[in-house]
Amino acid sequence: MKHCHTLFLFLFLATAARAQHNVLLIIADDLGTDYLGFYEDHQDTAAMPNIRKLLARGVRFTNATSNPVCSATRAGMLTGRYSFRTGVGGVVGSVEGSGQLDINELTIPRLLNIYQPDGITKANIGKWHLQQPAPMSNLNNPNIMGYDLFAGNFIGQLPSYYNWTKVTNGVSANVTNYATTETADDAIAFTSVQPDKPFFLWLAFNAPHAPYHLPPAGLHSYTNLSGTQQNINMNPEAYFKASIEALDHEIGRLFDSLDVRGQLDSTDIIFIGDNGNTTQTAQIADTDRAKGTIYQYGVHVPFLISGPSVTNPGRTSDALVNTADLFATILELFGYTGWPAQIAPGKPVDSHSILPILKNESTAIRPWAFTEIFKNTPDANDGKTMRNLEYKLLRFDDGHQEFYHLAADPGEADNLLNGSLDADALSNYIYLCTEMTALLGGISICDAAVGTQDVAGNAHRVSAYPNPFSTHLRVTPVSNEALFELTNALGQVVFSGKNIAQQDFSGLPDGAYFLKISEASIEVLKLEKHSAN
Repeated sequence: MKHCHTLFLFLFLATAARAQHNVLLIIADDLGTDYLGFYEDHQDTAAMPNIRKLLARGVRFTNATSNPVCSATRAGMLTGRYSFRTGVGGVVGSVEGSGQLDINELTIPRLLNIYQPDGITKANIGKWHLQQPAPMSNLNNPNIMGYDLFAGNFIGQLPSYYNWTKVTNGVSANVTNYATTETADDAIAFTSVQPDKPFFLWLAFNAPHAPYHLPPAGLHSYTNLSGTQQNINMNPEAYFKASIEALDHEIGRLFDSLDVRGQLDSTDIIFIGDNGNTTQTAQIADTDRAKGTIYQYGVHVPFLISGPSVTNPGRTSDALVNTADLFATILELFGYTGWPAQIAPGKPVDSHSILPILKNESTAIRPWAFTEIFKNTPDANDGKTMRNLEYKLLRFDDGHQEFYHLAADPGEADNLLNGSLDADALSNYIYLCTEMTALLGGISICDAAVGTQDVAGNAHRVSAYPNPFSTHLRVTPVSNEALFELTNALGQVVFSGKNIAQQDFSGLPDGAYFLKISEASIEVLKLEKHSAN
């Protein structure tokens, strides 16, 4: 009889493990796409066989955008809110400084507690980096913000991967175990005690972030590295790749442990980088455009989602996705589609669920992607950027703008604002600057100089009046062949045709509008609509 009970218990636990639905988010620190051979823009390749296994069971996103630095990306994922809303615009604890994440923010684990009180176990293992470690009471913040377990380094960069301070549910201790291994060990220990209860695990490795170092033997394939500081300084890329290999090896151990317990097939796994590579390991000529900047190299990151929630796996998607979209996505992977009802009107969430793409029900979730960086001590890199599938607009806090045709110029070498814009570029510029204005509020960020030139770079030869207008518009001089397109500040077309003078616009809401006039050349005029008194 005892053996029967044992067999029954084993079968029950095995069935429960297969039935439960888990979500595992894996974050690699300072890892862009150019060391990943499975990305089209890679410049080098680090061996990542375990991460590659996710490709066949998932969706690889080629147009994923993060924040330029780690704290801001983490705050956006945890809350689903852009940096200008959370105040975390840079690196918490850095010399330049950044605001800390408010502990009252509504987070993924807090919402999971609302959705299923005590029904989903939630852990944050690895790097936190959202608040300062002082006062000591701050060490409890991960638990206060909804996690059942926090185990990892509270600060950003480790002083050493072999000698560092680990916080476990508010209690600090010195650790000499290799940090990547310790983080994986904690993840294995956590998931091993969840046989019949769904879990959400936010697993934030420090690797391959500096300090560059020689990982333990057996975790990588490099045999010619001495590990001396001089050798590291001379060969940072080799040590970086060794760290990536060690990261992949330890992730593989976690995958194996999930597989042995029958949990792997019931776990959705997300793998991302939190920003691009640093100047030391950047594979670009202009390293001033690496991590910490809103250029593509600083914000284009690997982004994979794999597991049972993916329909028709093995796909690649060019959809615009943002790391902040993981907030809504993780909640909905657990089935919590009603989470928007918990969002306070004064604290909007910017996250869009990626689930429609995972289910192969849609090819897009948003028309543009936005990101930014700002610091307590401003510098020249501070700014905001928005892109669609074709173009990207960068607006720096010093006021200057840059505009690139990403589809033809992925390296952002040709700033189109240095010359004249053709009709397509001009239309996309207007769309992106008006969308960014609408998102941020306040005065329009559209450069007036762009709207006062035709495609040949000449000054306007036509005018529209009255401006502001209330009911009707007159445009002169134009031919009978002129075509007009009037768009609002959101880029929505409100009129298209030839007979604009006969149109009554009294029903349009007040605000900014853009009138595109197409004849032998293209001109765009900015107008204001004011209701008649």
